[in-house]
Amino acid sequence: MEVGALFQRLIFMLYLLLGITGCEPTGPENRTADILSQQSQTGFEQVLPGQPLVFPRDHLSHPGFRTEWWYLTANLETEQGQWIAVQWTLFRIATQPFADSYNATGWQDTQRFMAHAVVTTSEKRWQAERFARGGIGQAGVEDKPYRLWLDNWRWQGLDSSPFPGTLTFADVSAGASMAATLNIRSYGNLVRQGEAGYSQKDPTDPRLASYYYSMPFLLLDGVVTLDGETMAVKGEGWFDREWSSQAMSEHQTGWDWFSLHLDDGRALMLYQLRSTQHDPFVFGSLSWPDGRSIALSADQASLTPIATTTLSGRAFPIRWHLQVPAQQIDLDVQAQREDQLLPFLFQYWEGPVTASGSHQGQGFMELTGY
Repeated sequence: MEVGALFQRLIFMLYLLLGITGCEPTGPENRTADILSQQSQTGFEQVLPGQPLVFPRDHLSHPGFRTEWWYLTANLETEQGQWIAVQWTLFRIATQPFADSYNATGWQDTQRFMAHAVVTTSEKRWQAERFARGGIGQAGVEDKPYRLWLDNWRWQGLDSSPFPGTLTFADVSAGASMAATLNIRSYGNLVRQGEAGYSQKDPTDPRLASYYYSMPFLLLDGVVTLDGETMAVKGEGWFDREWSSQAMSEHQTGWDWFSLHLDDGRALMLYQLRSTQHDPFVFGSLSWPDGRSIALSADQASLTPIATTTLSGRAFPIRWHLQVPAQQIDLDVQAQREDQLLPFLFQYWEGPVTASGSHQGQGFMELTGY
């Protein structure tokens, strides 16, 4: 999710504000409660169709928009054949419009950050969540060379692009420890999701949109250390980037997102946003490493849950039937580990999946709103 999905992840960022309210100055300058209670996006930049994405600029932060994220998922394997899945995400949210706070520095900076790191094996899951604020060097996004960081979690590129780059993170909590150093390179082209990067999220409301691109063709290698055991790993990854200013509509209840690497070399992304007012809004893309990509809509693809598991008293669909008939894609997608309800401030299910049927494959699934 989308880590890769969309504004849905705005909710994660709002919970970020809740998590660090105590760090903010008291009195008139503390606007967090007001920001959380209002629906208006007045003053923030808006997502508009027809605006081209420009690189390397758009690998960086967009402080004029309310929220954005950098989202990596990876399906890795040890030298002994054991699978290990990794998710790492940096989220940013602005607590007020950038134009109103352009000169804010230090503790008055209005940018907030949150990061998630998750490592999963067949036997266990390790996870950590961290919060930070901009302006004091604790977290941020920089160019020349490219760098994302929050505390000692860092993504370092060689130049103005995240690829090739190296991701490092480490955490010790509740008697469990995880650490990783992963080298990441891209072997395929960037995919502009939706209409050249303009990704609408509701069929009836064009305001619900983001700028969205993916790098679905990544190769990773490096080392992962879990509870003191270090393992060499390598495998495939997926990188999603989105930024926007408009939250979900009240009638939208949650989303289901899939990113899959198929055994014929193609990369499939399918996503649906569920609603109480209309059928789920489905979109996606099918991409090739040579740069070809086609957008998928509800009349071209379908997502059907076929089995669930109960976690924290709620039923989560952990097996799905995915179809793209015109592309001869008919898949049974199964969670590799069912208990992937992540215990963060905003709980969501995310974890590795395998695909069988018309193709073999692997990837990630994200579920919310259940």
